[in-house]
Amino acid sequence: MISIAIDGPSGAGKSTIARAVASRRGFLYIDTGALYRAVGLYALRSGVEPKDEAPVIALLEKIKLSLRHDAEGKQHVLLCGEDVSEDIRSSEVSLAASAVAAIPAVREFLLECQRSLAREHDVVMDGRDIGTFILPKAQIKIFLTASSADRARRRFDELRARGEDITYEQVLADVEARDTQDEQRAVMPLRPAPDAVTVDTTGNTLEESIRLLDVLIGNKLRQL
Repeated sequence: MISIAIDGPSGAGKSTIARAVASRRGFLYIDTGALYRAVGLYALRSGVEPKDEAPVIALLEKIKLSLRHDAEGKQHVLLCGEDVSEDIRSSEVSLAASAVAAIPAVREFLLECQRSLAREHDVVMDGRDIGTFILPKAQIKIFLTASSADRARRRFDELRARGEDITYEQVLADVEARDTQDEQRAVMPLRPAPDAVTVDTTGNTLEESIRLLDVLIGNKLRQL
């Protein structure tokens, strides 16, 4: 099985780009961030502060998570049997996901789910510690990034299109806050794997970024 690990900060376009590349290559796409978002959503729904380690850990035994892929290969996240694929995309859940991801027990809870998928399929898996921790032996590792202003603009457009009443300044502040959380967390902080190729998509259109990643991955696959 071949594993492609795509890591990077919030708003870098990892999910959209990785999904497109996986479809072009016939690989299974795994959005690991969606799993952390689901845990964050469960904490919020349960009235638990996502940063409070002990109460979040107490919730884990109640959480039932699974991934389902439809005929087009699109990933759906099931939380205790409910499809929460849309509910986990709010800005509030985004920050909650970053908070619960800093809790070691949450990362351990989700680890085997992620690794088992890579054992069973050729995968494109995106997240924040795929190449450094989840799949350290992935054959291809990419660190996808862009300026915070560029990432905030993309995220702002996405949230507004979904009907959220939010300002660009709020989104930029959230992006920068999440960067700080992810980069400074004690367990598996966000950073490129030593053998990852860093790709900066600042100023690119989505199609340009997809094409750039597809060509890079194609060249890497031919070298395997």
